[in-house]
Amino acid sequence: MSSKTLSNYEHGIHARNAVWASFFALGITGMAWVPRIPEIKSQLGLSDGQFGLLLIASTIGAIPGAQLSGRIVHMFSSKIVVRIAGVTLPLGVSIMGIAENVPTLAVGLFFCGFSVSFMDVALNSQAIAIEEHTQGRWMSTFHGLWSIGAFFAALIGGLIANFVSPKVNLLAMSALCFISYFFITHYLLPPDLDGHRGKEGTETSSKVPLVGKEAMILWGLGIGLICAMIPEGGAYDWSGILLQDHMDIGKGANAAAAVVFSLTMIASRLLGDKFFALWGHVKTVQYGAIFGGGIWGLSLLIGLPLSQSHQLLSLVIVCIGFGAAGFGIGPFFPAFNLAAASIPGVAPSVGLARVGLIAIASYFVGPTLIGGISQLTSLPIAFAFPVLLMIGAALQTRFIKVNRLSTEK
Repeated sequence: MSSKTLSNYEHGIHARNAVWASFFALGITGMAWVPRIPEIKSQLGLSDGQFGLLLIASTIGAIPGAQLSGRIVHMFSSKIVVRIAGVTLPLGVSIMGIAENVPTLAVGLFFCGFSVSFMDVALNSQAIAIEEHTQGRWMSTFHGLWSIGAFFAALIGGLIANFVSPKVNLLAMSALCFISYFFITHYLLPPDLDGHRGKEGTETSSKVPLVGKEAMILWGLGIGLICAMIPEGGAYDWSGILLQDHMDIGKGANAAAAVVFSLTMIASRLLGDKFFALWGHVKTVQYGAIFGGGIWGLSLLIGLPLSQSHQLLSLVIVCIGFGAAGFGIGPFFPAFNLAAASIPGVAPSVGLARVGLIAIASYFVGPTLIGGISQLTSLPIAFAFPVLLMIGAALQTRFIKVNRLSTEK
């Protein structure tokens, strides 16, 4: 069937499938290096603090990535942004794979940070339009596919760690990413259907000032996402080092916490749209913050001291905490993003970009902060920072207001 004969609903269903695939590819590629971090850190001879500073390169890339994405989406389309990022993301991961020194790895991290934020804003813009065309809630499941990709990255990296070098691992992932996006982008919503200029018949701004009513809402949502993204980034980037260096868990097995975190996040994101329908967006985030953050902190408090005498029991307890954190935090990003795209007078892509600029930068700078705290104290103590932030996300739910679909009462 020719695409010209498809209804808006059929276009939406095709695009929904493409965005599912896009988020999966983004998760598996953007997180491909996570299970290999302890090896890369050791090969370069970096301390926790030095490694944390190195991660700033991702932040430097993520900030312009999110800002440029919002502008380009609003001016042209979200599809073109995904196509560009489908080239720059595998390029960044490839550079990280061949890096034999800190400057080269920093360049790879810059490209990866830029590409992840650049693509993320565009995919979320597609997601908003897809929900309108299909009259269905998909945002949480879209991010669930990202979590599935991140899980596979952690699982595959952990399984092959004793057989394949980080270089081969990352080069293979980047090649698969490039090929995948070459085909996936064909099925995304075209410019006339992706709502990149906002709803038809409404006035939307391409820029939002740093102060004012709309700005205050976006800052509130952005801070809420900081409370989600720093714990998420910390769980992925530092869990392997926590298990290896502070619990004496060996290579491969040190990916256990990241794998459990990914699995439970997958479950909660796939269920997230049902949670939103049952409890609403505000209460879903509040329940997740208190439940996930509380158990995570308690498990670290109990499990880490046990590692010297009861290593297996300690590992189980710590992984339970990471699992609770993943389950609780899963719906945060979809809920705050939906709210950012629902602000009257602000184009969805612009709202998503502003919140993404705040949140995605924090996703990358968060691990750096954790590294700095670790350098001053210790990594186990530093994990109190993401735990407290996660619980604090409950306070930012007052900014969450999501547009209803016409099928919702």
